[in-house]
This record gives sequence, C-alpha cells and structure tokens, in this order.
Amino acid sequence: MSECVAVVGAGVIGGAIVRCLLKSGAVGRVIATRRKTDRLKSLEDMGAEFTGDNVWAAREADYVFICVKPGDVGGVLKEIRDEVAGKLVISTAAITPLKFYGSVAPEAKFVRTMPNVAALVGESFTAFCCDENVTPRDKEVVKRLLSAMGPCEEVEEKYMDAITGLSGSGPAYVAIVIDAMMYAGLKVGLPRELALYSSAQAVLGTAKLILERELSASAIKEMVTTPGGTTIEGIYQLEDGKIRTALMRAVEAATEKCANIRYNWDNEH
Repeated sequence: MSECVAVVGAGVIGGAIVRCLLKSGAVGRVIATRRKTDRLKSLEDMGAEFTGDNVWAAREADYVFICVKPGDVGGVLKEIRDEVAGKLVISTAAITPLKFYGSVAPEAKFVRTMPNVAALVGESFTAFCCDENVTPRDKEVVKRLLSAMGPCEEVEEKYMDAITGLSGSGPAYVAIVIDAMMYAGLKVGLPRELALYSSAQAVLGTAKLILERELSASAIKEMVTTPGGTTIEGIYQLEDGKIRTALMRAVEAATEKCANIRYNWDNEH
C-alpha cells in the first residue's frame, strides 16, 4: 500500500503503534515524531522514518495518530491544524473529548481511542469513538489501522471513562495477579522463573479459552474444580480474601478518577 501514517509522539503507545503498523504492513510508509529523535533509532531500523518536525510529518501523511499527553493535545493540534484539514486524525490521549478536537481543528475528522500497553505485543483491545465527520469508509480505515495492535471495537463516547478504568488500566491489574501468583509459587517451593512462567501462561491460556473457545469464566472454573479437590481449597481462600470485590473496586475507582480528571480538564478548557 502507498498510504502514509504519521505518529506524532512516538513514546510507549506511539512507538507500539509504529511497530505494529510496520509489522502488519497495514500501510506503506510510517513517519514517527518525537522531541528526542535519538530514541527513535529502533523504529528506524524497522523501516520507519523519523523526524522532530510535526508539521512536515502531518503534511506527508494520509492519516495522523496523535499520541501525546492530554495537556499537550491542544498545542500539537494548533501546530498541525492546516496540515490535517480533511484528514483522519486518531488520538490515543486519555480523557480528551471529541468536542475539544473539533473546536481546535474543525476541518479534520477525529477518532478518539483507548488502547492499552499490550499494543507492545500486538494484543491491545482498543475502543474507539468517532466524531460526526467520520464517514463509514473512514471507519473501515480506522478498524484496519487499529487492528494492527489487536482487536478493536467502536463504542459510544460515554463509555470511554469506563473503558479507560477497565481495559486501559487492565494490564496493571493482571500484572498484580500474576505477580501474586508468582510469589505464591515461591512460597510453596517453586523456582522463581518457573513460578513466573507458569503463572503468566495460566493467565494467557485462560484468556484464550474465553476468547477462542468462547467459554465463560464460570465454565472454566467448573472444569477445574472437583469435590474435595485442591482447586476448591484455593478458591475458598480467594473468596475469603474478597479478590472479586477488590478488582471491582479498582475498576470503579479508576473510572471515577478518569471522570474527575476529565471534569476538571473540561472546566479548564
């Protein structure tokens, strides 16, 4: 394909997007921008062009990803406003509403997304919502580009705070579970590497049973649990420790925090 994508702000998520686009072959050309271009060497080795000039990158591109912090979105948009007129602009900035993008650069077509750090290995779930200028054909392009990072789904913008609290922060919650399982393995005498590997693989395998075999979480639990067996003893301790409640409270707290930050951000802007 001869299409060109510019990724403005190739940090952790932006860099992951660059890598996924190059690896998937979704577009023919990828330009990455960052203030410190020396940190983009690994992306250049993969075939990306890199520059510190956001204006040039946006001018060259057919589609533009904005992967900067929410506080920097306005400045970047003002900088490249003329270059993105009529173009599809996809933002990964948390909390920033679609109406803000349109107020700064009304000539562009905006998509707000919430990926997560699993984009680093092409396994992010990315929720996205679009402004009224995005056409059905544009949405097909969005899905093609986002699918390079993993599965994606269009949602209503009102769900983005909850998606941020659940999926955006989700890898951190799962990492804590894996870390706890690893230490549990150490406690019962397993070598550290074996404990970590078996814990992470258990999470990966369980996720695949849900996503690929379409088994419910309850069905998987019942498959493993036998009367008077070892699993029920472990489950009893988990329930007594209120792990479900702790995870539910974590997602609820993260969602509320996101909503509060967005509320304050709206008032400031």
